[in-house]
Amino acid sequence: MDHAASIYVAGHGGLVGAAILRALQDRGYPHLLTHRHATLDLTNQAAVNGFFATERPEYVFLAAAKVGGIHANDNYPADFIRDNLLIQTNVIDAAYRHGVKKLLFLGSSCIYPRHAPQPIPEEALLSGPLEPTNEWYAVAKIAGIKMCQAYRRQHGFSAIALMPTNLYGPGDNFHPTHSHVVPALMRRFHEAKEADLPEVVVWGTGQPLREFLHVDDLAEAACFLMECYDEERIINIGTGDELPIRVLATQVAEAVGYQGSIRFDATKPDGIPRKLVDTSRLLAMGWRPRIGLREGLASTYRWFLEHQEKFRR
Repeated sequence: MDHAASIYVAGHGGLVGAAILRALQDRGYPHLLTHRHATLDLTNQAAVNGFFATERPEYVFLAAAKVGGIHANDNYPADFIRDNLLIQTNVIDAAYRHGVKKLLFLGSSCIYPRHAPQPIPEEALLSGPLEPTNEWYAVAKIAGIKMCQAYRRQHGFSAIALMPTNLYGPGDNFHPTHSHVVPALMRRFHEAKEADLPEVVVWGTGQPLREFLHVDDLAEAACFLMECYDEERIINIGTGDELPIRVLATQVAEAVGYQGSIRFDATKPDGIPRKLVDTSRLLAMGWRPRIGLREGLASTYRWFLEHQEKFRR
């Protein structure tokens, strides 16, 4: 990307968008465009078209999305599929119509079938039924992928789609019920430590295997691919390592300093039994993650402590 180009980071206030913004700033890109939801509602087609017509960004990182964990997906399925379809449809179409040189779409590894081969290759997309606990979000993200591919085929629009594994890091959502597993556990253990509780109950059996990528590593990969990748085929981003949720819970408790016991509630849903993405294509291009899980959990908890007041509101 030309360093003089204007770059729009959609969703810069979220976990992923904020990390991409930091990465671009570190790389010395001076012309970065951002808008909060209060000043630009991405579900509003007219507002999005007006923004692109006025600001004319040359590159777009589409990180804006409605996201949440199992509880949020289960309780608000209509919100998840509606908002995500609107956001990505409006931004992708406006980017093409207003001459954006290249767009990067952030998907999710939840797009893959529940029983996909492990590690999950990119070719597994649409090869079987989805995990029911997040199918609404997954269907919307699959539509975004296909929209990028369709605009490339019909219009020659340069749009790439990245599928990151489970993310965590500074700027995450620490809501007690609507967050993903790492921030949810971190907040629960932190509050248990403050209240001197002898036990913390964790949803599920603790047996499912998961892979976790620090959001700053994802941001580095996104910048790397925006600069050197331009194909229709989706590309996975992950670490190549996995661990049981039971072990993750122990490591989060250690990062927080909680010394009580952990009990798993098997009456609650586990979600997909295993989810490890195949990153061989990305690794062959020369990219590697740099932040280990223990290091990442420690830095995330430090960020949480510095910002915890806003989570009490």
